[in-house]
Amino acid sequence: MQSSKQTQKVDSASEGFREAALFTITAIIAGFAVEWLTAGSGITIPRWPVNFLFLAVLAVSVAIVGLTLRKHPLVAWLGGIPVGLSLIVGLALLSFIGGVLPQDPAHPGTLVATLRLNGMFSSWPFAFVTLLFLFNLGLSFLWKVVPFRVANLQFMLFHGGFWIALSCGLLGSSDLQRLIIPLNEGQESSIAYEMPSERPIQLPYSIYLKDFQIDEYVPQFALYDPATDQVLEEKSKMVPEVRKGARAVWPGVATATVLEFMPDALPDKDGNPVPSKAHKGVPFARVRAEADGQPPVERWISGGGPEIKPQFLPVGSYFIVIAPGAPKAFRSHVMISGTDSERRVAVLEVNKPVDFRGWKLYQMGYDEKAGRWSTMSLVEAVNDPWLPAVYLGFFMIMAGNLLYFWKGVKKMEAA
Repeated sequence: MQSSKQTQKVDSASEGFREAALFTITAIIAGFAVEWLTAGSGITIPRWPVNFLFLAVLAVSVAIVGLTLRKHPLVAWLGGIPVGLSLIVGLALLSFIGGVLPQDPAHPGTLVATLRLNGMFSSWPFAFVTLLFLFNLGLSFLWKVVPFRVANLQFMLFHGGFWIALSCGLLGSSDLQRLIIPLNEGQESSIAYEMPSERPIQLPYSIYLKDFQIDEYVPQFALYDPATDQVLEEKSKMVPEVRKGARAVWPGVATATVLEFMPDALPDKDGNPVPSKAHKGVPFARVRAEADGQPPVERWISGGGPEIKPQFLPVGSYFIVIAPGAPKAFRSHVMISGTDSERRVAVLEVNKPVDFRGWKLYQMGYDEKAGRWSTMSLVEAVNDPWLPAVYLGFFMIMAGNLLYFWKGVKKMEAA
């Protein structure tokens, strides 16, 4: 008799999962049908405050349905574990498709464009499954909150945080602003540009670029062929960095030794390099070159700059030159001013954002043609007003996990 009851439970559970899987598949097929009928138009997430109102209506609807129709078979089924697990699998499958297939514009009329496989995360199938999952997750969370029990706190933290993070992350994506601000030394700007449309945007603050600096790696020797106007890379592969005592050998051409090296210098009136105090100079090296069959030659050489002529050392039909070092780091010294006369002095560096009134400012780039003499800096400004809500959801999930492990430790100690 006991075995018969267990068999019935297993059959009932299997049937519940089959129904949930069929429900999820139907939702996905319905979404692709909408895409097919609309030629892959997709769904556009509304911006503030419409997205917030939609989220509020969704939350209120879940609360009303969950509290008033809790014992209704359909509602109980929608908030059950089989439906939740099936919808999670559906979301994972759609996310896998969106991660594998390029999410780039496709040629209109193709199957990829018609079903919006190239824009999965803004497609109707993804929207349908996500909405149903939020409804399922909201019901299961609500039924643990009402009536409230301390024993359900871990469940409430995890599922409530998941609901907040998922809903706010998706609905808030339309309010995310990622802009580019071009700045010039000695000038202030409050205009940013959307990419790739290059539409100008008026910022609620302005940025004054006081100074832009670039640090470079140590320069290297190079062998230059004036006949072809190219650096002979094959002959310059094993050339060391330019420093005092460094020795470079080009087989069959010449040998060069650095007698003196100044990483930052300017030529005086006689053309001799002197150290620069303003860090506006260029690297200079006094080099002694010995070419095959020729007497040794000593000369200062440099890569030159905007107002400094480059200096080379001829060896036969070639020239020994200094190749500039690659950029190592670059930064912008700025002053950020708000509309209410609030000011802040900051240094923008790569991967070190500066926060100002909800905006994150990143050092992005510069005028690469000008190199270390660039007077223009490109700053990326990112504003995500929904990010605090997403962080709240993540912290709740972490708290739920910590509480779960703490309970597990207590049970082990009790055992």
